[in-house]
Amino acid sequence: KHSTIRKQIALSLNFIITGCAGGFVHRFEVPPGTPREAVIARLGTPTRAVPLANGERLQYSLQPFGRATWMVDFDASGKALGSRQVLTEANFHRIEVGKWTLADVEREFGPPATVDRVGSWNGPVLTWRWYDSVGAEMLYHVYLDPQGVVQRAHPTMELFSVRERR
Repeated sequence: KHSTIRKQIALSLNFIITGCAGGFVHRFEVPPGTPREAVIARLGTPTRAVPLANGERLQYSLQPFGRATWMVDFDASGKALGSRQVLTEANFHRIEVGKWTLADVEREFGPPATVDRVGSWNGPVLTWRWYDSVGAEMLYHVYLDPQGVVQRAHPTMELFSVRERR
């Protein structure tokens, strides 16, 4: 578990440093046709590699501290189809309540920032940190039933309280 946390911190720091130096978004733009090995050489080890029906997806997640997850999809021959940042309101609205499972949401959004349990729900609550279209800091919550099927999903604003020093 500690190695996973260290990996996520190192990946986040790499993204922050590279983003400040050369443009965060441009770092993750992968032209179609780029070989898988070239993507990994440029972007580093992905958070996760996920098999797709006709290829593979590499996930580059800034969770739990960041607010972006980049996906690079490949065809069966290992050539990139493109890349995109997936933690957006439009993408979250694709979640199908009663149909999507844990595997579906993690395939589409990467690992969540947190997995919690609450007394009013009989199952895990997965939460991703993201920015909405105007840059507000948001959370997106996905409630799974005990069988791992999505039963509820919704955004909330992430609110921080700042105490004044006396």
